[in-house]
Amino acid sequence: MKNIDWKSLAFGYIKTDYNVRCYYRDGKWGELEVSSSEQITMHMAATCLHYGQEAFEGLKAFRGKDGKIRIFRWRENWKRMVHSAQGIMMAEVTEEVFKSAVFKAIKMNEEYVPPYGTGGALYIRPLLIGTGEKVGVKPADEYLFMVFVTPVGPYFKEGFRPVRAQLVKDYDRVAPLGTGTYKVGGNYAASLRPGERAHEEGFATCLFLEAKEKKYIDEAGPANFFGIKNNTYVTPDSPSILPSITNKSLRVIAEELGLKVERRHITVDELSTFEEAGACGTAAVISPIGEIVDRDTGHSYKFGKEGTPGPWSTKLYETLRGIQYGEIEDKHNWCDII
Repeated sequence: MKNIDWKSLAFGYIKTDYNVRCYYRDGKWGELEVSSSEQITMHMAATCLHYGQEAFEGLKAFRGKDGKIRIFRWRENWKRMVHSAQGIMMAEVTEEVFKSAVFKAIKMNEEYVPPYGTGGALYIRPLLIGTGEKVGVKPADEYLFMVFVTPVGPYFKEGFRPVRAQLVKDYDRVAPLGTGTYKVGGNYAASLRPGERAHEEGFATCLFLEAKEKKYIDEAGPANFFGIKNNTYVTPDSPSILPSITNKSLRVIAEELGLKVERRHITVDELSTFEEAGACGTAAVISPIGEIVDRDTGHSYKFGKEGTPGPWSTKLYETLRGIQYGEIEDKHNWCDII
């Protein structure tokens, strides 16, 4: 085990020993390559640099109560990367290449998987980029798929404690018929300025509205939104939202805990009716939201008891984390043991 202050881990980058790479050339994927370098080289006219041919994923591996390492729902990440590749015309990574690269990266960096009980995890970042050179606006002929890993703590520094979110209307994360459903860098680039402004103004994150009517809740930059009221888990249904694997899992768990589940439009006005609210995603897991403030009007929507996560959010969080750490039976076979 590496000499790391595991309990003080932030959500950031720490160098590990190896990463795994695979190149797509002449219409096919090559063999996996292992590298200890943090650098990549590419042509200055690579399409990822000029035309945004870039997609990535984020998933985690956990050291369980039994000492075993579990990786959570990696096939869903592979399917989503294929969806992203189709959306911006990149070579699709095969399931075999994706699995082999991810598992190899974990195994070769096993000492960086945080110990059980520290609250940390090994974050896994698969990355697909167009490396072939094009000056005209066209998809590349060559691609690089790589996987690197790093040990992480909670995404929001507050951990599993309610955060403040800022509702923004003067920025759009994505266009209505754009790339919002794909996990591509351009979506995150569009969220940087309002996200940094929200941080400067005292908020953990910003919450975007859908771009067409500015009437319905879309998502936070790094996470999906959910609200709970009347024993019902409600999350937005929109073609411009990234389909969160965590949200998908929470909907299953919510039903098993006795909640109804609804995916539908959520108006801004409806925020005042929720008993609990939260942001969910691989990085954040669940971050309870204690307050949402409309930046335009200053109107505040508050949820639950100040400083305390709501009871349903707590049950959902503890159940999901229990499955990931091997504390609770994995009835759906969501975890693979490395």
